[in-house]
Amino acid sequence: LTLGRCVCINDGAKLLTASHDVSDPGWATVVQPIVIEDHVWIATNAIILPGVTLGRGAVVGAGAVVSKDVPPLGIVAGNPARLLEKCRVDNLDYRPTAFLALFSAWRGSHTAIAPSIPPFAEPA
Repeated sequence: LTLGRCVCINDGAKLLTASHDVSDPGWATVVQPIVIEDHVWIATNAIILPGVTLGRGAVVGAGAVVSKDVPPLGIVAGNPARLLEKCRVDNLDYRPTAFLALFSAWRGSHTAIAPSIPPFAEPA
């Protein structure tokens, strides 16, 4: 699994890097990597199958089953996942953890908890 920066993977999402060869009498395991580029959003309960690349800024809709690559800024939904006509804006500039209250609270109080731990650093 290759994971880019500023990626959001919602709860219930499944990333499967292995499966079985149903044409093999021995039911051999087949392993293929998943590549998730920067600023990808994988919504709740989506399933990403082995060998898929999600291009920069791609969006995978809730519950989608992705078996093919998604191009940069592409939006897919459904089972099987289908590429929608609309796509995301090109100038993506956000950090998913900035939206989480837990991280905001942790950042503000890190020195009280453990002074030797540096503050949480977002990617530049």
